[in-house]
Parts: sequence; structure tokens; C-alpha cells
Amino acid sequence: MKLSSHLAIGTMALAATAAMRQWMGTLDYRVVFGDPTVDPVHPDYRGAKIYVFWHENILLPLCLRGHSNISMLLSRHGDADILDRVARMMGFGVVRGSTFNGGSVVLRQLADRAREGNLTITPDGPRGPRRRLAPGCVFLASTLHIPIVAMGLGYDRPYRFGTWDRFALPRPFTRARGVVSRAIAVPPDLDREGIEVHRAGIERLLTHLSDEAEAWATSGESRPEARIVRREASRVSRRTARLKGPPGVPLTEELTRLGISCAGDRERPAA
Repeated sequence: MKLSSHLAIGTMALAATAAMRQWMGTLDYRVVFGDPTVDPVHPDYRGAKIYVFWHENILLPLCLRGHSNISMLLSRHGDADILDRVARMMGFGVVRGSTFNGGSVVLRQLADRAREGNLTITPDGPRGPRRRLAPGCVFLASTLHIPIVAMGLGYDRPYRFGTWDRFALPRPFTRARGVVSRAIAVPPDLDREGIEVHRAGIERLLTHLSDEAEAWATSGESRPEARIVRREASRVSRRTARLKGPPGVPLTEELTRLGISCAGDRERPAA
């Protein structure tokens, strides 16, 4: 929906935020972390991260991790104007633009944000193709020397919109599940070949985690390692994001841990 009036955009965003909080507040949230300290609300969280998840599942992190010192990258296209307002109301910073195609100004803005906080990107947005990871997040991680955290998210038989991403709206009072990787180290100053190698590997990782989260949400199985998560603001991220955090693990190590094929990955060793 394209709205030109600031009043109309603000009104729609306010109504959407209120409805989202009520709707998403009915869900049962559980997450399995490869490393729980990547969560910005964890007391041992240290160092800025780039969190990536598929565009179709944006409601879940919006509702759970507001006010956690995270800035969201959104397109400059008018379609993102309402989402911009909603994200700010939910406690996220917002940067508008592209990281990879002529995005030098945006890169500087993101670099400024990353000095004291986290970043989050939907790497198949803003218009797809669905679940095709664009190279911007890898380029950003390599340039800013920040690890990537992949978040697979899923709901129990959600409603699906007829949009390019098959946007997922969870049914009230159902299960929402997440499977989150460890922090992935991306080598600095990658060339185009290196960016593509990591792009393809992180795409496989994110797809695997998302499929696992969806299957878990649908089955309702009990997983002893799962953590109950709730909507809460971080008490530590504003202070500790600026500190030096763990460098992360090589991509091939995380793929191997999860049983994902590393065929074709010729990544450079992390610094």
C-alpha cells in the first residue's frame, strides 16, 4: 500500500503496532541457541552482531527484541514507509537504503550504528526472490568486521499472504519457534568471489535453520535445550555492544556442526 500523507502513514503505523503487540502476545515462544550469548538480552552478550532472517518472518523479532540496541536496514522504497514507523515504535533504529549497490552513504550510517549497537537485515528483501540471500549482509560483515548471526524462525501452520515472500502471519495462541546459529566470522575485505562463497553458505545455513524451526513449530515436540523467550528490552546491549566480543566461528565449522553440506565452499580463513 502506497501512502503519501505523513498523517496517514503515522496512523496506519500506530494501528499496526498496537494490533501486532496484541496478536503476537498470544504466542508461545521457544528458541534453541547455538550460543545463547548472541542474544542481546543475555547478561553475557558482548560485541555488535548482524542478525539475519527471512523477510516473511519479520514480525517475530520486531515483537521480541525491541529496545535492544538494534538498527534495522530498510529499503528506501515507499512500500517500507509504514514498516519504518512501526520499527521505530517497537524500539528499533532504522537506516534506509542499500548496502551493496551504490550504498556508500548507507554504509557510513551503518558503520556509525555498529560502533555502539547491533544491525539486522532481511537479506531476501525488500522484493525477493524469496529466500534468496543477497550479498549485502556479507559485504557489510566483511567491511565492518562484525559477525553474522542467522536466525531460523517458524510458526505452527501460519496464515500465508500472496506476496512475493509468502508473508507469514501466525495463528493466535499457537507456537512460534526459533533456531539460532552461533556468531559467524566473515573474513575482512573479501573480494567478489569470497563474498559469493559466503553468501551461498549463509543462504544454506539460514534455509536449514528456517526449515528446522518450521518443522519444530508444527510438530510441537519438546526439546530440552530450548529456552522460553519473551518480549523484553535489553539491560546490557547499550553498554556491551561497543566492547570487543567473540570473533565468531568460521562458516564451514557451523555448517559442519549442523550437518549441512559444505560442497563448493572455499572460504578464506577468518582473521
